[in-house]
Amino acid sequence: MPKKSRIVKEWDEAAESWVDFVNQGKDYFRDELNNPGMLRLIGNIRRKSVLDVACGEGYNTRQLAGKGAMVTGIDLSEKLIEHARWCEEKNRLGIDYHVMDSADLSWFPAKHFDLVTCFMALMDIENYDDALGEVARVLKDNGRFVFSITHPCFEYCIDSEKIEEKMRYFVARRERVPWEMERLLKPFKTTSFHRTLTDYSNRFHKHGFLVKKLLEPKPTKRETAKFQQLRQVLFRPQSIVFELVKDPVRSKNPSV
Repeated sequence: MPKKSRIVKEWDEAAESWVDFVNQGKDYFRDELNNPGMLRLIGNIRRKSVLDVACGEGYNTRQLAGKGAMVTGIDLSEKLIEHARWCEEKNRLGIDYHVMDSADLSWFPAKHFDLVTCFMALMDIENYDDALGEVARVLKDNGRFVFSITHPCFEYCIDSEKIEEKMRYFVARRERVPWEMERLLKPFKTTSFHRTLTDYSNRFHKHGFLVKKLLEPKPTKRETAKFQQLRQVLFRPQSIVFELVKDPVRSKNPSV
């Protein structure tokens, strides 16, 4: 059982609001922007073994299972995993859920999964270096890691009138993120970690990953007409999606 860090406590305390936010169609950035981009890169995963890292209450994990994959979901928050398991009891999609730290996946054998996913959460994982190493270990050779994050170049700029005061791009740091939208049952705060694209790229190389594709999701006219808040993403991206491939040669010898 993971130690109850402050980050775990934050998500446990946010669980009720988060579950309602996600499952009642209130998270239109997820439904109309980020998930379509992620799922487009993920493609056909029928009969593939998939690990969904930082799965939360399982919304995205259930979508993966609905595409015919054999899915396992992990998350630090016991409260969120409780809800995910409750949904699994109702829907019986064959998903296996674990309360687990993504920086320690020792419960899983090496070269076990065809695909690892992480939907808009890698920037919230404190020890992302070890997490990437563990993802590489549990992936089969030539397996894929597809993940989305808030765009490091713009993550604290949206809705900011004084961008230069809000954003210090080259300074890696911990950030407190206030969730205060009216559509939440109650406000809460979480912790995120700002890193540059160079930081991420260096870690990809260290753990033997090659970047196959990347995508900066952009809303359609239909989506912006339905949710006016998405119009801001027409001018600067809110997120970025990566498709990485585990290179069996470089994963053994990253200096290659």
